[in-house]
Amino acid sequence: MSFRFRLAFAAIVAAASMFGSPHAMAQNGDAKGGDKAPAQATDAAKEAQRQIEEFAEAARQVNGPAGNPECLWLGRRVVGLLWRDDMDTAFRHLDLYDRFGCPGGHIQSAFRCVVRQGYIDPKSPQSLNARVHSCWLNPTQQPVAAATPAPGNAASATQGPAAPAAPPAANTQTSGTANK
Repeated sequence: MSFRFRLAFAAIVAAASMFGSPHAMAQNGDAKGGDKAPAQATDAAKEAQRQIEEFAEAARQVNGPAGNPECLWLGRRVVGLLWRDDMDTAFRHLDLYDRFGCPGGHIQSAFRCVVRQGYIDPKSPQSLNARVHSCWLNPTQQPVAAATPAPGNAASATQGPAAPAAPPAANTQTSGTANK
């Protein structure tokens, strides 16, 4: 019986060394990982604190359910996805947004605000996120004025862009009647 016991023990030790050694090597193989861990933990804590502050700010500034954290989180995602023309993902998020009882009109207002603000640099995702957040908090904000023109062009700047031409008048006469 002791032979069987020793054989079973040897098999367990062999199996443990076979499956345990890759984990031990993975843990000890990267000496630089230990240096980054405290910095990553600090960054994660700062990010979590920033999100808590954003949720609290939205709850103070936005009346109704649009200020709830779940509506804020999903709604900002929907608006950002709509801006990037990712309609399929936006509609899936919008289904969740509706399921939580969040107001669909707020999505429309916030997206309208983002579009009215104009160009966003696609290489800077933080600028899109910042605009979506500010439009979520205040969807009625006015677009930021363009840069001031050069002094020689002051007359054209005050007139603004040219108005589009009026559409041609529709013919009010029908083929069977004529004004006499």
